[in-house]
Amino acid sequence: MKRRSSGIDNGIGIGAHSSNDSNNTDLQSLLARLKAHAPVAERHVWLLNLLDWVRGPGQSVVASVGRVELFLDTLQARPDLQARLQQWWTVLNDTVDITPLLADFGFAPRTGLASELSARLKRKLLPGSPDTIDASELFMMALPSGFDAQWLMALTPELLARLVALLSGSDMHNTRWQRDLLDAMTYCAGQILSTGFAPELRLRMGAAARQAQPFHALIRDVESLRVEVLHGLRTPERLDASAQRLRERLDACRSAAASVYSHFEDNGISVGVVFRLRQLRARILRMRELLECVLSPKPAVHAVRLLAQLVKVGQERRSVRVLLASNLSLLAAKVAERSAETGEHYITRTRGEYLAMVQNAAGGGAVMAFTTLVKFGLYALALSAFWGGLLAGINYALSFVLIQLLHFTVATKQPAMTAPALAAKLKDLQGEGGVEAFVDKVTHLVRSQVAAVLGNVLVVFPAALGLALLWARMAGTPVLAPGQALKVLDSLHLLGPSLLFAAFTGVLLFASSILAGWTENWFVLHRLDSALQYNPRITQLLGARRAARWAHFLREHLSGLAANISLGLMLGLTPAFASFFGLGLEVRHVTLVAGQLGVAAASLGPDVVHQSALWWAVATVPLIGALNVGISFYMAFLLALRAHNVTVGERARIYAGLRARLRRAPLEFFLPMGAPVAKDSAQRTQQGSA
Repeated sequence: MKRRSSGIDNGIGIGAHSSNDSNNTDLQSLLARLKAHAPVAERHVWLLNLLDWVRGPGQSVVASVGRVELFLDTLQARPDLQARLQQWWTVLNDTVDITPLLADFGFAPRTGLASELSARLKRKLLPGSPDTIDASELFMMALPSGFDAQWLMALTPELLARLVALLSGSDMHNTRWQRDLLDAMTYCAGQILSTGFAPELRLRMGAAARQAQPFHALIRDVESLRVEVLHGLRTPERLDASAQRLRERLDACRSAAASVYSHFEDNGISVGVVFRLRQLRARILRMRELLECVLSPKPAVHAVRLLAQLVKVGQERRSVRVLLASNLSLLAAKVAERSAETGEHYITRTRGEYLAMVQNAAGGGAVMAFTTLVKFGLYALALSAFWGGLLAGINYALSFVLIQLLHFTVATKQPAMTAPALAAKLKDLQGEGGVEAFVDKVTHLVRSQVAAVLGNVLVVFPAALGLALLWARMAGTPVLAPGQALKVLDSLHLLGPSLLFAAFTGVLLFASSILAGWTENWFVLHRLDSALQYNPRITQLLGARRAARWAHFLREHLSGLAANISLGLMLGLTPAFASFFGLGLEVRHVTLVAGQLGVAAASLGPDVVHQSALWWAVATVPLIGALNVGISFYMAFLLALRAHNVTVGERARIYAGLRARLRRAPLEFFLPMGAPVAKDSAQRTQQGSA
């Protein structure tokens, strides 16, 4: 205590001295309430209060370590308190089983993602009780924050040795701690064994992993280690050999589990199976940590490290966000990968591909002109909001599917598919010329988007205008009454909410791509293409050749069908559901907006060119297109970046390369310029030949 008050002559020393007096007073009051044979809840509350005192109000690691030292000094100076603490510690060890904490803390009690999510939500919302003999529950209440891991790791070996001596008294051997660790290893091995034998994992493992049977002898290896550790006449050589066998066995189990991921490449991903795989891998790592604690020549140091690690595990155990992020990341990667395969078809590199994109987009614009006319025809039915929205959604969905089957293009459907294709190129950034190749792909992508948007808009407007004039000539009345046409133009005014609606439509475009990837993954996971082709009932009903054609068609086009149908229904039904809640939310799709302008202009006649409302609406069209494309692309690109784990440094290199290309050759982002495209085409030809 004299050493602590050496700075009493200055202000800092006075403050520190006052703080030490306060800590000492609080500690004396705390120790006075120590009762070894108190009820369970009272004993545990005393432990919680002690750890609160160690943490202190300021969350300073140095101060917390100082309080631990003060605690040790105080008890060593009071033999009566030391004896009471040893009795309390003995009762705590006899009452609370530490084995589940060491072996099972941080793992889901059930094997399903949904059940674990429900358990975490309950843990967040419901308070815990110290009246428990569950070591895991007591641990989460006693060491609830990440700061606890910091001050635990800051405890020096000398302080830990003093603490062990204070708690154990004259009994300095580690037999009880070793038995607890070995029991935890046996418990953990049993969980690993049951998970490894689960049919949904075992059937997905590689053939070599199943033949090696790594899980079969795991319990035997753990029991062999137990004998070597606890046997009084063991030799270091036998103990080392037993530990090495167990390490090799755990590595084999981990490799067998990893082989399941190869099965996902061609057969789809189950989030539930991924969840079990992550649990299995974490249990194997926990068992390695327990093994190192058993073999450690400094058990107190390794025990504190293990406790600090469990504190961090407890933080993740409480987090719903961590659970969802960790278990959905692989599915996000697979969705991005499948979208990337589709998105490659939408990226043009040569002049021929560029012109083909314009032609396909023109075909899509022509179809969308009919879609726009049908949309206004549905208004004449005066249906309720839901049924009107449903029919509008079906109209959009059928049009999008028709465009897909005719191999035409809708510009706004591309970004959510092309962004993952672009992000797939990020894997090559480390190689020579990786950034330059990535910038090339960005220019190709932007150029493709420009071609598709121009093809859609420049065709849908005159096509819708012509169809509306033809209808007026045949029916003797315009498609829209003048008041309705003016209302359409006013709703598309640049200074109105159209740009906000366009950004929201970009979110819907991204959502449709996610649904498409999920649907395709579900189709592949459940092997429905194989079922369609080989199921006896289906082949008997359709015939073998027709069943094979249907299976092949769905395998190739299901992703596009899911994206088109979901997007159409969302565009039609979202305004209806929004109006139910009084939100007034609408959608603004650039191709449909251009078609609406054509119909409104035809209904108002030639004098419409003199109305400012038309030109305000025309000025809105390119911005709507940019927001549709930009928001959808940005969200899909963020998903792909997460899937590929792109670092901040790599992103900086990408941005620098893009700025350099913009300065050097800005027209490449809009038109194919010859040399770079020819070079890229030659590279693709060479890769294809390889």
